[in-house]
Amino acid sequence: MGQVKTKRIYEAPADEDGYRVLVDRLWPRGVSKEKADLDLWLKEVAPSTELRKWFDHDDSKWPEFLKRYRTELDSNPAWTELKEIVADHATTTLLYGARDTTDNEAIALADFLDAV
Repeated sequence: MGQVKTKRIYEAPADEDGYRVLVDRLWPRGVSKEKADLDLWLKEVAPSTELRKWFDHDDSKWPEFLKRYRTELDSNPAWTELKEIVADHATTTLLYGARDTTDNEAIALADFLDAV
């Protein structure tokens, strides 16, 4: 399994990012496809719209969000695809648009991947 990093998509791309995967369901505002410099937009691995709206970046809901999101991933083919991508690359950077840099789907996915 390769190294997994997380990064806001608004930060400049860097060589050490390795394979860059956007894991948001919605395209981030104000970011052009060229500026994003993505290898893949894997929107299917993002939390469901219902779960995303329920969480609403409320820190008190984070532990429950993690449980619900992990359950969603169990039957999600995009989760398998992401695990294969990480296995195939020395470094994979999971990109996200959220302002919250500690409680978001990219952080959750990185933690889940570390546990695999």
